[in-house]
Amino acid sequence: MSEIICLKGINMVREGRTILSDINLAVNSGDFLAITGPNGGGKTTLLRIILKLVAPTSGQVKYYSGGDVVKQLSIGYLPQKNSIDSRFPLTVREVIRSGLMQLKNIDKQEVSELTERMLTTVCLESKADSPIGALSGGQLQRTLLGRALIAPHDVLILDEPLSYIDRDFENRVYDIVAAVAPHTTIILVSHEMTRFAQMANRHLIVDKNITECHSPSHRIHCDCCE
Repeated sequence: MSEIICLKGINMVREGRTILSDINLAVNSGDFLAITGPNGGGKTTLLRIILKLVAPTSGQVKYYSGGDVVKQLSIGYLPQKNSIDSRFPLTVREVIRSGLMQLKNIDKQEVSELTERMLTTVCLESKADSPIGALSGGQLQRTLLGRALIAPHDVLILDEPLSYIDRDFENRVYDIVAAVAPHTTIILVSHEMTRFAQMANRHLIVDKNITECHSPSHRIHCDCCE
């Protein structure tokens, strides 16, 4: 497998507090990285650095395609729900459709068909024209998941995809991720790793720095690495 993302010497300090320290990580095309760790350990900050949404205090992030350094990759991103302003006047359909904005040479008919299909995938057909401010936490999470999944991507980054999701839809999330995994590089953060760990080929614990767990019996607290 060829390298697609490389982090070297990443450090993040905010207001005198060390968030991440000496992070070195190579992500290969086709990897499924399952990431866990304690609250405040820097998991979300690490994802935002990988996405180049924030710059680290030191170190560098490089993207690769076919062995060459490139400026950007096509990345689908499910952020944590609390990072979204639900007062923004958009409907569920508009939010999901916005995930197609990066695609070129796509006509209106295809945009409409893909959007309607994704509304069905995330079980939000009845909420398609509802403003996102009127949604429950779980419905908003499903909307954001639909936006991340609607287009094909080089990399899919999912930050706590099960947050606010009820048990019935939780199983559907597992099925959706399992269907995408053979075709996409996935970086996923979750506190609930039971089934995601079975899908992943690599398991990382982030607590200011990174520990990769190589045991097949990976656990959320990484007892296997102690």
